[in-house]
Amino acid sequence: MPKQRAKSDLPTKVCPVCQRPFTWRKKWADCWDEVKYCSDRCRRHRQQSL
Repeated sequence: MPKQRAKSDLPTKVCPVCQRPFTWRKKWADCWDEVKYCSDRCRRHRQQSL
């Protein structure tokens, strides 16, 4: 059985819209470098903050 990673060891980024930190999710495993926003809501509202 593989060792599990502690949640505190996962990579994090800061959302440019809401300025909140968000952590790596398994569904982002293939595209983590491309992920910029913490949620669909922030992605939709990105124009208002820029």
